Amino acid sequence: MTTSQSFTRHDVTFPSGDSRCAGWLYLPKGVVSPPVVVLGHGLGATREMRLDAFAERFAQAGIASLAFTYRHFGDSGGRPRQLLSIKRQLTDWDSAIAYAKSRRQVDADRVAVWGSSFGGGHAITVASRHPELRAAVAQCPFTDGLASALALGPLASLRITPVLARDLASRVRGKAPAMVPIAGPPGSPALMNAPDALPGYEALLPPGKTFRNEVAARVIPTIAAYRPGRAAKKVAIPILFCVSDTDSVTPPAQTLRYAATAPQGEIKRYDAGHFDFYTGETFETLVRDQIEFLTRQLAPAPAASTP
Repeated sequence: MTTSQSFTRHDVTFPSGDSRCAGWLYLPKGVVSPPVVVLGHGLGATREMRLDAFAERFAQAGIASLAFTYRHFGDSGGRPRQLLSIKRQLTDWDSAIAYAKSRRQVDADRVAVWGSSFGGGHAITVASRHPELRAAVAQCPFTDGLASALALGPLASLRITPVLARDLASRVRGKAPAMVPIAGPPGSPALMNAPDALPGYEALLPPGKTFRNEVAARVIPTIAAYRPGRAAKKVAIPILFCVSDTDSVTPPAQTLRYAATAPQGEIKRYDAGHFDFYTGETFETLVRDQIEFLTRQLAPAPAASTP
């Protein structure tokens, strides 16, 4: 357990599918039965990659937070490792929401979801399926697989094809997956190869930490076909879209079109890149906007002052 003047952080695990997810539960001090927001990350990322920064700020504002890592990644369970399955990740979201509601320290009737990048697309999908939620935040969300594939470039897409074929064959034969990089230099065969992708991912890591920059290649067709932005029109609850006007990974024009269809959608636009959202002045602006939105929707009680 980690303790600060304004919150405590608990290491937790909860069952999901055939295994378990690991997470951190942040509880604001001096707040009885606070609302809670569930946080999930993007492609191949784990909660250590700056989800804690957002969760800490929410907890300081009187909102409990559950930041979790998907199965097959980080310290969560699941075999094989580095398997990115959209279906399984959406199950992890459902499990995380159920776990958050089960915690007696929080108000099970005031739950929100927060997702970033690929997790931002998941947040849209999850919000459309959970009308009992109070709010959702989709930060630089992945909304359209085709648009993102076009942003990757046709040459890089072609270079990935042989790896995909090897992994599909490995799957049939029951062998270890063939991997493709999550982020790589421009023009390289990676899921993201914009100039800011690889340095952006590396900037999210705490000092001395590393991450496995690879996933099983079999996910490529499902990513290309995944269009969670289409679910925005089915999101009945208030949802905040935080959009990068210069996003190199999730093209903003398509995201803005989808966001406009949400019945209770709010849109905030930022003149900053996809990976700038997690650090520095852009992070400070984002987290202030998100706290203002979540406070309006969740109405947390102010934390008691510490003597």
